[in-house]
Amino acid sequence: MTAKEIIHHAIRKIPDYPQKGILFYDITTILNNANAFHQVVNLIADYAQDKHIEMVAGLEARGFILGAAVAYRLGLGFVPIRKKGKLPCATFSQDYALEYGNATVEIHQDALGSCQKVLLCDDLIATGGTMLAGAELLRQAGASDIFTACVIEFTDMDGGQKIRQAGLPLFSILQADGSMP
Repeated sequence: MTAKEIIHHAIRKIPDYPQKGILFYDITTILNNANAFHQVVNLIADYAQDKHIEMVAGLEARGFILGAAVAYRLGLGFVPIRKKGKLPCATFSQDYALEYGNATVEIHQDALGSCQKVLLCDDLIATGGTMLAGAELLRQAGASDIFTACVIEFTDMDGGQKIRQAGLPLFSILQADGSMP
């Protein structure tokens, strides 16, 4: 089986979660499958290898897990981008729309230090709002070059297209139609 097939088979799909009409792609089943988890981390790290990345960032919450593992694999530090009110020091904030609501994410103002090239990780791309908000926060914190990576990109939504149109290179391991079967 290829790496993509291993990852695809490890994903659990939950209908009508978190609300009716949503088909939730649960990657916790990737995380507890050692082979699938290694494949995800290795594919994202391989994508980043020639980009001269200086720091890896991850979006709360599953992006933390993926991003931290990729950062470790690359020998880099990790920056968490958290939900509003979770960081203790001075922050930059960014509001964004989800496919089923609105939210705010934050980053410490001093999170990047002098790092300019950042890889931003999350589990999936639907509307693109979370990834775009995270990228805006990284810019506010001083990043000049931002690369993005995810496990799943929903092709029936325009999030991936929005991210690319914003000038952010996007690496997605899997592409899927996220609509209900």
